[in-house]
Amino acid sequence: MPANTDAVGKRYTPVVYAVGREKVKEYALAVGETDPLHLDVAAARAAGFADVVAPPMFAVVYQSPSVMPALFDPEVGIDFSMMVHSGQDFRWERLVVAGEELTTTTSVAAVSEKGGLGFFDFEVVTVDEAGEPVVTGIWKMLVRGA
Repeated sequence: MPANTDAVGKRYTPVVYAVGREKVKEYALAVGETDPLHLDVAAARAAGFADVVAPPMFAVVYQSPSVMPALFDPEVGIDFSMMVHSGQDFRWERLVVAGEELTTTTSVAAVSEKGGLGFFDFEVVTVDEAGEPVVTGIWKMLVRGA
């Protein structure tokens, strides 16, 4: 199925993610993070945070569930078997702390074709419980044979 430029602007159902202390610690250890703010509640509280602080790229953990429906949406036209994740750009507004509940919404930002390749950009916006911005990501996919 060819890339569908008519899908640009389509928004998906928001996804809520509860940031758990153990998930933050597991992620930090998995990526080799050694800063005590990510691993030790006492250190995080001594620094003025309510709980452990998620490393910035933890955004992938809470944004991914919002992106998945867009990747498999027939209206968008991605052949998942031919897809390569080609990049991500993030703009962080603040740090995320365990205990927060975040809501993420994905929309199709751009779709184009060139030389048999499909280019898909998804804008992924995460806000906190007060509706304040936390991070905005642009997830980029490249699809061969589009």
